[in-house]
Amino acid sequence: MMIAVPLYDDAPARRTPVVTYAIIGLCLLVFLWQQGLPTDQEHAIEYGLGMLPAVLFGHAALPPWLAFVPPWATILTSMFLHGGWMHVLGNMLYLWIFGKGVENALGPWRFSALYLLSGVAAALTQGLIDTSSEVPMIGASGAIAGVLGAYLLLYPRGNVVVFFWLFIIIRLLQVPAPILLGLWFLLQLWSAAIASGEPGVAVWAHVGGFLAGMALVVLLRPKQVPLFLPARSQAFTRSRALPPVGRPRGPWGPF
Repeated sequence: MMIAVPLYDDAPARRTPVVTYAIIGLCLLVFLWQQGLPTDQEHAIEYGLGMLPAVLFGHAALPPWLAFVPPWATILTSMFLHGGWMHVLGNMLYLWIFGKGVENALGPWRFSALYLLSGVAAALTQGLIDTSSEVPMIGASGAIAGVLGAYLLLYPRGNVVVFFWLFIIIRLLQVPAPILLGLWFLLQLWSAAIASGEPGVAVWAHVGGFLAGMALVVLLRPKQVPLFLPARSQAFTRSRALPPVGRPRGPWGPF
């Protein structure tokens, strides 16, 4: 059994990332609301507020009692719904780790635009793969993938501390962000290539969101904010030792 979970990074935090925290809070509140619904109503919300490619592209229509919003609006509403505790907590962890640095570089308004536009690009990418699909797409992962793409261009010398567990080996590893995010992106491409068309994780949304985030950060960043910001730690030096990344900023203390 192998577990690898990113915990925190060394991106600068010059100001409170209010939008990142607001999105996390909103997603958690919406998920708690979902959990409080009876099962049939929860499924109705997923179909009514999730993004269904067949409905979005006009190949099918929802019954009136499920058409809570226009089809185009489900691209936005679907970003705040999640299908389970692991789904929402995993997404919010990645947003907390990587959103702070991107928001600090872009500012709240530009970050909000990047997040939402990445989510739109992710949903359209997934939808265009199979415009007749009637499986609702829900979750923030497409928009968060855009944040990851932006982070890669802003902090290519950044580092992420990862909790690693392989059988009896337990370590905190400092991993260069390009390696972590590059492996993540390659995993999405591989998963998309072998996908059989059955319902599952919307990996094409991850691919589309990631590439959109890379493009959007170039367009949206303030003029005074360069790409490829310098490193804050020594992971790219020749030293074999892994130096500390700085004071951990995890919500649960040093890990």
